[in-house]
Amino acid sequence: MLTFGVRAHDMDEAPFEELIRNISEKGLGCMQFALKKSIYEFSVENEALTPGLAMMMKKILHKYNVDIAVLGCYLNLATPDEEELKKTMDTYKAQIRFAKYLGCGVVGTETGAVNKEYRPDPLNQTEEALEILIKNLGEIVAYAEKVGVTVAIEPVYCHIVHTVEKARKVLDRIDSPNLQIILDPVNLLSPENHEKQDEIMKEAFEKLGENIIAVHAKDFRIEDNSKLEVSAGEGDLNYPLLLSWLKEHKPYIHILLEDVRPEKLDVVRGYIEKNYDSI
Repeated sequence: MLTFGVRAHDMDEAPFEELIRNISEKGLGCMQFALKKSIYEFSVENEALTPGLAMMMKKILHKYNVDIAVLGCYLNLATPDEEELKKTMDTYKAQIRFAKYLGCGVVGTETGAVNKEYRPDPLNQTEEALEILIKNLGEIVAYAEKVGVTVAIEPVYCHIVHTVEKARKVLDRIDSPNLQIILDPVNLLSPENHEKQDEIMKEAFEKLGENIIAVHAKDFRIEDNSKLEVSAGEGDLNYPLLLSWLKEHKPYIHILLEDVRPEKLDVVRGYIEKNYDSI
């Protein structure tokens, strides 16, 4: 009872219809779709995101029975560059509208950094940073409410929303059914806290479970005190713990495979399915 998908930009680069056909031929029913990372044959700038473009894409998606689980718009919602922030906010709004045209209910994002480079910084973890994010994200979510689309945030240990507790705080402060969570357990882990992965996942299930609407599936190893991200089954993530919770609480949730080359998709999917079926 899992629905598998892939990030479209993890597939080999190809024209749109060929890309969707390749995903379908891998037996995957959905994808996370970041327009500018996946499309090169036609414009996907804000001005190009019309109902006509969406209808063309929908015909191809339906032809190959592939859905867009998440429209990825991973831009910095906390940049201190005011001109860049305006462009970013406009892009989020354009992609929210386009998601509606496409029939995709979710626009996914990470939560940014308080620098123009979108890099790790201790300042990202301050209350001041959180207030900046809540203000800007709140505007985006309010727009999504008008359009009828959900915005889903992905907590990452080096970004502004870097813990389960902060994710819960953002959900409560913005207080909208149009704000939900993409859970990537690996993104909550760091060289400093990875030994507490079971505790962190259980906290996520308890505090965020009702709001988790998609899951990213990858793995990790700690090497030389650095976190190396790898394909599911090649690292140390406690997949039985994650999958047992999904099996009980989230039937048919979208499982979006990350950090996996197309030729390894069958192996990675098989690893997850074997663990799921054994529970």
